[in-house]
Amino acid sequence: MARITQDHIAAHNDKLQRHVKNDYETLGEQLARRGVDIETVRAQVAAYGVAIPSWGVGTGGTRFARFPGQGEPRNVFDKIEDCGVIQQLARATPTVSLHIPWDKCGDWSELRQAAAAQGLAFDAMNSNTFSDQKGQGHSYKFGSLSHTDAATRAQAVEHNLECIAIGKELGSKALTVWVGDGSNFPGQSHFRRAFDRYLDSARQIYAALPGDWRMFLEHKIAEPAFYSTVIQDWGSSYLAATALGPQAQCLVDLGHHAPNVNIEMIVARLIAAGKLAGFHFNDSKYGDDDLDAGSVSPYRLFLVFNELVAAAHEKVAGFDPAYMLDQSHNVTDPIESLMSSAVQVCRTYAQALLVDRAALDAAQDANDAMTASQLLKTAFQTDVTPLLQRVRLDAGGAIDPVACYRASGYRHQAAEERPAVQGGGGGIV
Repeated sequence: MARITQDHIAAHNDKLQRHVKNDYETLGEQLARRGVDIETVRAQVAAYGVAIPSWGVGTGGTRFARFPGQGEPRNVFDKIEDCGVIQQLARATPTVSLHIPWDKCGDWSELRQAAAAQGLAFDAMNSNTFSDQKGQGHSYKFGSLSHTDAATRAQAVEHNLECIAIGKELGSKALTVWVGDGSNFPGQSHFRRAFDRYLDSARQIYAALPGDWRMFLEHKIAEPAFYSTVIQDWGSSYLAATALGPQAQCLVDLGHHAPNVNIEMIVARLIAAGKLAGFHFNDSKYGDDDLDAGSVSPYRLFLVFNELVAAAHEKVAGFDPAYMLDQSHNVTDPIESLMSSAVQVCRTYAQALLVDRAALDAAQDANDAMTASQLLKTAFQTDVTPLLQRVRLDAGGAIDPVACYRASGYRHQAAEERPAVQGGGGGIV
């Protein structure tokens, strides 16, 4: 399928460039009065990137139903095409994170070339031992890496080793491990033994990591197990990562925490311990809804980025988090949602860069709660839209990615070339 042409993007931008130039200069003057150099911030935002999940370009759903959208990707090559459009317009998503076996193909070299043609590289590999696949010898109904059956655990370990092997061919440098292991009834599982079995399995995976790889351990408080999960919070994740070794770190998915948990403090603790792997960005209201990033709680996202920018500013040793979107798109065009989320993440990063670090340190040392709070709010309430538009414009992207995408007719063309998918099924993806 033909990509959106640069002529189309240029025509779209031509109508808006004058306004972007004027707005950018005005913002620069405003920031200069606060002692902030807009060019420095622009360079930092331009260098920032967040990975796209391959599964994110498909229409998601819930446990109850999934309603397919038009022109859904049929295979991993279609997914790469859609991810290429997102990067082409938003210029903030240079990598793709694959999920195996959903993204299996016959020629990994061909896939790597297809991605490169779209200006994309590959981020962390994701294994799947939370659902059964066709022809699988042992079921994960009662767990995978922590299963009571040794053969089932061995099968789950082997799958993760396969993901590492695929990742090496694609140029990936990390493996994300999330398991649905847990229990639904009190007494169903022996908590300590289940955790020990998980660690034993994880050690076998860890031992196969290349020296320049990292292993991201992802926790989740509930689902599909609703009484207990083996890696249910950042504490369990930290215990496991510490037991495995320095290449194992803790991944923070913003939708995987208990209500009212202080996520930004968890981030700070993991940074201090040298165990922050990175993030899956999304938002939620009641549970792990996987809504678009910043759609419900943009200030919470800002507070997370405040900790990240502070760590970078203070040059914390070993600080190198990975960033990825992880969303389920039920009622929107996935490409539009992913572009919108990428822009939101960049927006939040830019706002966090505006915090007066010296003044904040002084306010904290003086126990001046009001000043400290106002310093954060001043940065958060700054409209950095002109800066983001300028970054995209300079990189050859679209000033308004969603409007440019809609005008291109890409989704209509995808619907013509990709057969419609039958609806009615349940499942998140």
